[in-house]
Amino acid sequence: MTVDDTGSGTEDADGRVDPDAADSGEDGEDPLALRLEQLILGAERRYTPFQAARSAGVSMELASRFWRAMGFADIGQAKALTEADVLALRRLAGLVEAGLLSEAMAVQVARSTGQTTARLAEWQIDSFLEGLTEPPEPGMTRTEVTYPIVELLLPELEEFLVYVWRRQLAASAGRVVQVADDEEMVDRRLAVGFADLVGFTRLTRRMEEEELGELVEAFETTAADLVAARGGRLIKTLGDEVLYAADDAGTAADIALRLVETMENDETMPELRVGMAFGTVTTRMGDVFGTTVNLASRLTSIAPRDAVLVDSAFAEELIRTGDSPASEAEAAEAAAAAEKEGEEPPAYRFALQPTWQRPVRGLGVVEPWLLTRRADPAQ
Repeated sequence: MTVDDTGSGTEDADGRVDPDAADSGEDGEDPLALRLEQLILGAERRYTPFQAARSAGVSMELASRFWRAMGFADIGQAKALTEADVLALRRLAGLVEAGLLSEAMAVQVARSTGQTTARLAEWQIDSFLEGLTEPPEPGMTRTEVTYPIVELLLPELEEFLVYVWRRQLAASAGRVVQVADDEEMVDRRLAVGFADLVGFTRLTRRMEEEELGELVEAFETTAADLVAARGGRLIKTLGDEVLYAADDAGTAADIALRLVETMENDETMPELRVGMAFGTVTTRMGDVFGTTVNLASRLTSIAPRDAVLVDSAFAEELIRTGDSPASEAEAAEAAAAAEKEGEEPPAYRFALQPTWQRPVRGLGVVEPWLLTRRADPAQ
């Protein structure tokens, strides 16, 4: 819902609207779609974009920026907005006027919220509501069951969305306040991993679309569950690839190996390869960027099947934290020393094996390390 910044066409300088022009946006629209819109939004269409901006006390230019950032389609100056649209404008503008957010930050808030909820809404309609609104009896149409289903689900889904958002916000805020250096709130040292299905392009040519969709959904679900359960954060999914991050290398390493182990035990899944790097990462709108992310991606492309490759910084971090010995010789020495002193030997979780140095496009020569598990830790 973006708009004509001038507010011209259906409204004069005094804000008077041509009723025929204002209602033209509804011509040809499905009556059920309009009823559903009113049910979901909780209000009738009352305002043109120009009227909504004026009622909110916001310039048309700023209102347009907010709406575009939220991902709303262009409606010209049709009467299609509600009291909720006016209130949203007032809230964003109020945050700017109070000095709590800069105008640029308010636009970012609108954009990040719009992009995230747009994807959620599409998923809910495509995967959730379509199944629920299958006609339960012969002769019934989907339109006859859609409205009451939405009416029942709407308040429950709304409450659940707010609950999950608050939980995620609390977790994210907790991570930020634990950062010692203020600069690390944006540019932080993280472990980043890419997990990629091997031979996915060939599968797309052999499998039916429905089968392919089920495979991708199973992969993304498995990856998301494992990443969350082990303390990582799923950054995004790309069909045959997932990107995740963790605050420490040990957590990221455990996630990577468990992903490989899980896929190996599933005969329906292709082989998996994982590449990981550790270093400074720039975070923006829930995504991660920078050389560390690029290196992890490159390592994934050269990783063996059902294996995990890490960069030298990742290997050094595992050694520094005691999660892995520098070599098997060092592990043997540490075990012998502990036995001599009557102490427990170091409990290394991972093993690292250096591989051949090789040039990586855009990043120069790197020395990947093959990561394996020394012993399966307790579940």
